[in-house]
Amino acid sequence: MWVAAASAPLLYRGVTGEWPHFVSELLPSDDTKVALGGSRGIHVREAVRLEKPIADVYRFWRRLENLPQFMAHLESVTQDSNGTSHWIAKGPAGLRVEWDAEIINDVPNKTLGWRSLPGSDVVTAGSVNFDEVRGGRSTQLTVHLQYAPPAGSAGAFVASLFGRAPSQTIREDLRFFKQILEAGEVAQASLPSAEATR
Repeated sequence: MWVAAASAPLLYRGVTGEWPHFVSELLPSDDTKVALGGSRGIHVREAVRLEKPIADVYRFWRRLENLPQFMAHLESVTQDSNGTSHWIAKGPAGLRVEWDAEIINDVPNKTLGWRSLPGSDVVTAGSVNFDEVRGGRSTQLTVHLQYAPPAGSAGAFVASLFGRAPSQTIREDLRFFKQILEAGEVAQASLPSAEATR
C-alpha cells in the first residue's frame, strides 16, 4: 500500500511529463543553496584509487560525455558550447530524469565542481577531487554528491525499493571506472587533449 501511494506521483510524472500540483509544491527549490543547504537532500561521498597518472584521470572525467560509459544510471551527458551540460538518467520503473548543470569550479588535475540549473528534474551539486598518491603514479579520486530526488522523500522511498542505496551505486560505478581506465579499454578518442578541457 505504501509503495503504491509513494509511486503514484512518479507514474503521473511518467505519463504527463510533469509533477502533480500537490507534489510540485513540495519539490525542492531550483536554487541549489536553498534545496541542499545544511543537511537537506541525500549526501554521497565515495572514493577510489586508480593506478593511473592524475592527468589521465582528470582528462577522462572532464569530458562529461564519457561518464555514461561507467555510470550505470546515466543514459547520456551532452556538453554545450556555453559551458553547460544536459544529463539524462534512468530513474525508478524506467522513468527518465533530466537536468541541466553548469561547472562552477574547474581546477585542472585538482577539482571539478558542478550544480544543477533551475528547471531541472533533480536539484544536485557536487565535486570530484583528484589527488596524487604514490609519488604521482596513482590517483585518489573522491566524489562528493548531494541531491534532492524527484518527488522529495516519496521519490527517495520508491528509488530505495527499486534500486540500491545511492552510495552503493556510486561505489560500483567508481569500481567500473577504475577497471575501464586501468585496463586501457578506453579508446584514445575518449581522452581529450588538455587544451580541449580548459
